[in-house]
Amino acid sequence: MAVGDVKEALEYGVDSIQVLEGLEAVRRRPGMYIGSTDVRGLHHLIYEVVDNSVDEALAGQCDHISITIHRDCSVTVSDNGRGIPVDLHPKTGISGLETVMTRLHAGGKFGGGGYKVASGLHGVGVSAVNALSARLRVETVQRGHLFSQEYAAGVPRSPVVDEGPTDRVGTTTTFLPDRAIFDTLDYNADVLAQRFREMAYLTKRLMIRFVDERTDREQSFYFEGGILSFVRHMNKNRLVLHPRPMYIERQIGDTTVEVALQYNEGYSESVFSFANNINTVDGGTHLTGFRTALTRTINDYARKNGFLKENDDNLTGDDVREGLAAIISVKLVEPQFESQTKSKLGNGEVKAQVEMVVSEGLRTFLDENPADAKKILEKCLTTQRARRAAQMARETVTRKNALENTTLPGKLADCSERDPGKCELYLVEGDSAGGSAKQGRDRRFQAILPLRGKILNVEKAREDKMLAHEEIRALITALGAGIGSTFKPEKLRYHRIILMTDADVDGSHIRTLLLTFFFRFMEPVITNGHLYIAQPPLYRISVGKDHHWVYTEQQREELVKKLNGKNPVVQRYKGLGEMNPEQLWETTMDPARRTILKVSIEDAVQADEIFEMLMGDAVPPRRRFIQSHAREVRNLDA
Repeated sequence: MAVGDVKEALEYGVDSIQVLEGLEAVRRRPGMYIGSTDVRGLHHLIYEVVDNSVDEALAGQCDHISITIHRDCSVTVSDNGRGIPVDLHPKTGISGLETVMTRLHAGGKFGGGGYKVASGLHGVGVSAVNALSARLRVETVQRGHLFSQEYAAGVPRSPVVDEGPTDRVGTTTTFLPDRAIFDTLDYNADVLAQRFREMAYLTKRLMIRFVDERTDREQSFYFEGGILSFVRHMNKNRLVLHPRPMYIERQIGDTTVEVALQYNEGYSESVFSFANNINTVDGGTHLTGFRTALTRTINDYARKNGFLKENDDNLTGDDVREGLAAIISVKLVEPQFESQTKSKLGNGEVKAQVEMVVSEGLRTFLDENPADAKKILEKCLTTQRARRAAQMARETVTRKNALENTTLPGKLADCSERDPGKCELYLVEGDSAGGSAKQGRDRRFQAILPLRGKILNVEKAREDKMLAHEEIRALITALGAGIGSTFKPEKLRYHRIILMTDADVDGSHIRTLLLTFFFRFMEPVITNGHLYIAQPPLYRISVGKDHHWVYTEQQREELVKKLNGKNPVVQRYKGLGEMNPEQLWETTMDPARRTILKVSIEDAVQADEIFEMLMGDAVPPRRRFIQSHAREVRNLDA
């Protein structure tokens, strides 16, 4: 190609600029609007439509929402709210209904008086759902008449139709996500139900009905006590320090602050914050105000009542939050979120508002309940002593150059690569499998840390006891980023941490213990996408010199049936140690051929509840869980 041709080919003019009209941008870049096109993005479509109905409830105009997943994977959301206006919009020249459904940043949440408080902020919710649906039908009631309109990929298939008089009220939306955009239409009903339960907790006296026609499942959620009931639910599998949770609700200007808290005898902190019913997973000013008020008020009470002497150090935030279950919910007119995912609240004035409400409410609670206050303070002081012991242990584990100067009990086989983004650490069950992994790995970027036996259950242990556990100390030192409040993601030595355990009961238990450890003490490892689970094969099926690796019972049945006339030999692998290094590399460690599952947290509240149930002290809920899920178990070895 000549120089002139290159210049012509690379010329950048006005014709090179693409203008995406209407909802085309949403279909072209769906991840920008709903986060992803996997099952999480699929769920996000439902949340966006339900959020609009919840906003009607927040406005006092709706007390019933129904969500139905149909057998064809379409979804219907209906409410008994005010409906969507259908008159011509003065700016767009089309009906209000079509404007809301087809125009980004159009809705009643931009100061026009439709909503005082709303969970939606950017106005892209329902229009994005419309854009990403193969078909969508919306029905809304205005002035006693039912109006409807249908769409395909966000494009109206007809004008708004007046269906005539009706006794119905509210809005009903039915949509089928576009299979050309989404990786799956297999909704997770458990995840959805948890979200709907959460919505009902956060909106007093709102009935939410959830029906899944695929499995004939139906659930309804209604909580008269709101977040007070929420905190009781969080502690249902825990031993509580005081039977009655503290509850505060106050209006300051245009902001409603609602807080409920209750201490338990556990060692983890379960504090969740919400703004206009949105779970702000990264916190924000409301959470900061809560923590500041909690620490200051408890310290003031401790000194006033002699729990802390004049020369004693103050309790820290970690000291007063151990064993705390709390919900902070604020509802405000103009929420400032960091992004469309609304993970962090940024309104500066909210910090002072929450701080004032919590300080006054908590002070009153402690003064009026001296016996409960004594139990809370005694726990905080015990935590303080344990924290000091843990701090000494932590300094020993994470001191400078620990890896170079200490022989790790787990005998870490490190890799030669020093760029964390290219490095991965396999946590392997047992010395036998560890030996095969060390021989079979690619030493350039794969490190191996064998774990002997089952690590400590951190759900039942304080940090000082945890740090005394040899295998956990080795793991913390190998990762090099600290733990808990001192964890520093930028210091993580491996950006892929892969749990590789046997496919039996003991292997599952070890994996659960490790997941509990990461969730409680290194949660950014999960939320930043660094934690994975290896998928070793269950069987090797051989025909002569040809070998096939299969990873599920279904694959085994299908392959054996296919090879039936060739007398296949089926070998079951009960442990990684049964594989030689070459087989382990070929099936489980070779990046070109292996399958690894990324660990993610769909819902932190549900994850907290599950870890407490599975690994905590209360036996009955764990027994019920095992009994109710027994039929779902596969590959369970005796």
